[in-house]
Amino acid sequence: MNKELPACPVETTLTLISDRWKVLIIRDLLSGTKRFGELRRSVGKVSQKVLTANLRSMEESGLLTRKVYPEVPPRVEYTLTEAGMSLKPVIDAMWSWGEDYKKKLANGETA
Repeated sequence: MNKELPACPVETTLTLISDRWKVLIIRDLLSGTKRFGELRRSVGKVSQKVLTANLRSMEESGLLTRKVYPEVPPRVEYTLTEAGMSLKPVIDAMWSWGEDYKKKLANGETA
């Protein structure tokens, strides 16, 4: 990654994973390697173009690797790097916070 990163660590993290799709891609790759079609189905209603752009950006940032197999049709697999896997506690914290928030709303509490 050649671009200058912000001085603030929170802003650095947001720079790398601020897109909704990137967080969902990381969530889905935490369980292991996935092919493009698997990611497209698991991530949700994302266009091929947007998913491709996010995967390329994440590869450039060093969060995942892309492996192309010389087959017909081509098979491409995506795997989180060590840096990508290190985001697991962040994703886990987001999951927990979201669960707590939904429970509070369901119980009629103000968020």
